[in-house]
Amino acid sequence: QVQLVESGGGLVQPGGSLRLSCAASRSISSINGMGWYRQGPGKEREFVARIVRDGTTNYADSVKGRFAISRDNAKNTVYLQMNSLKAEDTAVYYCNARVGTAVPVDYWGQGTQVTVSA
Repeated sequence: QVQLVESGGGLVQPGGSLRLSCAASRSISSINGMGWYRQGPGKEREFVARIVRDGTTNYADSVKGRFAISRDNAKNTVYLQMNSLKAEDTAVYYCNARVGTAVPVDYWGQGTQVTVSA
């Protein structure tokens, strides 16, 4: 099991930047994949970015070139650097940990609100 706590959300103007953090309750070095999802107003939760154990990353097309996911195994923390933010990036951002291989189990944080508005 792993508990996840997100932080770093807030209100930012279009074109601005934010960095989200996701602190895990245990070592993340053995967790297969750590990622970020988001849920905008009236929308379903959607994939944003993922980083796996070997450092490989992948991103939703809507954030490629603007967002960057990284992990610090020593701090048991995953980050999402968000640049050139747009109004459509407004959402609650959730951290995800996928544990196990044969029968993967997903763990979620409580979410952090990001609002992009002038």
